[in-house]
Amino acid sequence: MHKTYLKLAAVTGALSVALGAFGAHALKEKLPADALAIYETAIRYQFYHVFALLATGILYKDFSNKWIHNAGKLFILGTILFSGSLYLLTAFKGMGNENMNWIGAITPLGGLSFILGWLFLVMGISKK
Repeated sequence: MHKTYLKLAAVTGALSVALGAFGAHALKEKLPADALAIYETAIRYQFYHVFALLATGILYKDFSNKWIHNAGKLFILGTILFSGSLYLLTAFKGMGNENMNWIGAITPLGGLSFILGWLFLVMGISKK
């Protein structure tokens, strides 16, 4: 399982850089400042959790337990919910559709997943 987390970290890292470049070059002139700030937050947290997945993959080799495994799942879920909801929110704001602002209510669930992932990582390391 550790290789899966390492591969996902690598793919997510590449995607983070690509999305960051897209935002900096293609979206900068097309989005309002508040939408661009939301997009940048999505990329930043996605990229932070590339390192979380890398750590999970590396740690899983020596600390292979359910806590570490579930930490990886939570980091992935957090990225989807947190960054994914912010990417969607950015897209709708960019199209001028303010009716979809409710998508922002999903973001804290992703944040909670990130927090739990980090706590599960602590528990997994403590169980060795």
